[in-house]
Amino acid sequence: MTNLIDSFDRQIDYMRISVTDRCDLRCIYCAASSFQNQTHENTLRYEEIARVVEAAATLGVTKIRLTGGEPLARLHLDRLVSMIVNIPGIEEVSITTNGTLLTKYAAELKAAGLKRVNISLDSLKPDKFAYITGGDKLKEVLHSIEVANNIGLVPVKINTVILKGINDDEILDFARKTITDGWNVRFIEHMPFAGAKKQDNDLVSSQEIMDVIRKQFGELHPHRSHIGNGPAKYFRLPGANGTVGFIGAVTECFCAECNRFRLTSDGKLRPCLLDDDEVDIREALRRGATIEELAKIIQSAAMVKRAQHHLDTGSKPSARSMRQIGG
Repeated sequence: MTNLIDSFDRQIDYMRISVTDRCDLRCIYCAASSFQNQTHENTLRYEEIARVVEAAATLGVTKIRLTGGEPLARLHLDRLVSMIVNIPGIEEVSITTNGTLLTKYAAELKAAGLKRVNISLDSLKPDKFAYITGGDKLKEVLHSIEVANNIGLVPVKINTVILKGINDDEILDFARKTITDGWNVRFIEHMPFAGAKKQDNDLVSSQEIMDVIRKQFGELHPHRSHIGNGPAKYFRLPGANGTVGFIGAVTECFCAECNRFRLTSDGKLRPCLLDDDEVDIREALRRGATIEELAKIIQSAAMVKRAQHHLDTGSKPSARSMRQIGG
């Protein structure tokens, strides 16, 4: 039972940590057209991140996900994983990655205590992958999925953002992968962020995606997942070993069940991905705050957490891009 409870009585036990705003891809729904990376001075050191996690763990946070940018663009991430898994109270450390570097680091991350990975993949077609991401690295990502499964970073979840007129013709191809390859695919609604090239009119709703899949494969059978802390609704297709999931962040507000908060790579606690409210913790870290003092700052951030986002009314985060926040 967590002691980290917000003003709407939601229990928070899950923390997403961006370790860098650097990335080797420039996805059209994520990276701003003009982008300046944070300085090394403003980026939290691994030891500082570990202290924030230690403080969060005293409040009942048990699960940590490392994100970016691209988390593997930061060197020696396995060292941070090892530091976090050894903090009392932390039950699981996982990462979200674009997969371009995972093959190189998967074994050492597994040895350090990493439990599983989510891999972002928005197209199975090389030319379209290059258009969406700005990089010709589809082979590397597909290989990383295979490697992650082989060494036991499972279940590997494939995060797919569907954009109208760009990759919506691949919905069935991704769904079919749950049958032919046992993939666990999660379709995520496109969320608008500051500076991204792709905006609101590119939304393909979870319901629309489900309708396309049902028309081809028949009824979706609900599947209860016991792994993970996310809002996805999971199903199995007939004959599939893998699962298909849907995250309707825009059209299906799941804020009432939200159990998470974020730490940006420059030391800001962000209670909601889709709201610009932030609480600074870097200053306290660098003046030598105690674990108890850091815990109080985390509690204060939880109390800033709003009842829900307001994407449905046109209100959206404008201060940072997704790459700066951490997915």
